[in-house]
Amino acid sequence: SRDELAQFLETELQLARVRDYCPNGVQVEGRNEIKRIVTGVTASLALLNKAVSLQADAVLVHHGYFWRGEDMRVIGQKQKRLKLLLQHDISLFAYHLPLDMHPLIGNNARLAHELGLQAEGRFGDDDLGWIGRSVMPEMTTTGQFARHIETRLGRRPLLIAEPDAPLGKIAWCTGAAQGMLDAAIAAGASVYL
Repeated sequence: SRDELAQFLETELQLARVRDYCPNGVQVEGRNEIKRIVTGVTASLALLNKAVSLQADAVLVHHGYFWRGEDMRVIGQKQKRLKLLLQHDISLFAYHLPLDMHPLIGNNARLAHELGLQAEGRFGDDDLGWIGRSVMPEMTTTGQFARHIETRLGRRPLLIAEPDAPLGKIAWCTGAAQGMLDAAIAAGASVYL
């Protein structure tokens, strides 16, 4: 059921541990019985249309709605998205920072896995940031790491260092990272991703 799924995700993602910019959990209540879930990063209109075409009962995303500081009126894109969910009785589940933090399925954990990073600790508000090292002994410079990121993620990172600078400790944060550069430095990082 919708409520059982919500309770499972609340427990698994430890919602009570984190302060966030939006409500986590069920953001739009649809039908109670859930047989098909569509997942995505953001609850965009394109994702919701796909969910309707697949006859989904629920949509589970990282970026949902109702962000702190946004216009609270239900107009424009927000109106179109909410209307589509409500017309088709589809529940919207959204988990922002709790999904970044989870030690196994979270975005930080998955990024570490993808890039071959071994976490050694956490830093910042609510321990959102992770710090560690590359598990690849041949990865010794920031330039090598930047090329590795480009290969693994398909996008070139902005490298603000000499490419032959020693790699050292790597800090990474997939959520609320913009305000944690000082905390990453204080944690001993020479690279912040």
